[in-house]
Amino acid sequence: MPLIRIEVVDIWSEDELDLLMQALHEAMVSAFEVPDRDRYQVLTSHRPGRLIMQDTGLGFERSDRRVLVQVTTRPRSNESKRMFYALAASHLVERLNMHSEDVMIAFVENTDID
Repeated sequence: MPLIRIEVVDIWSEDELDLLMQALHEAMVSAFEVPDRDRYQVLTSHRPGRLIMQDTGLGFERSDRRVLVQVTTRPRSNESKRMFYALAASHLVERLNMHSEDVMIAFVENTDID
């Protein structure tokens, strides 16, 4: 039961938010091989100054279309995490015309007892 928390700046349309959530869900289903109805997502919108994602010295700027994705899940293999990163980024670039620099994904691992 992966839980996906999505944080965005409050500039997205409802249709774009639906596409964003669906794209991340599809990436999770493919990468983690979970059932399609294993869908737990929370989306929160913030004023521009309340979602800070600096580049940590990587030399790029993020736009107001930045997205922070936190995935809470049982331990997953490096291969499945890499697949999730790649699928999520490609879906968001293709479907929402995003720049990959605007996407940040972080994993939090837990176990069944959690």
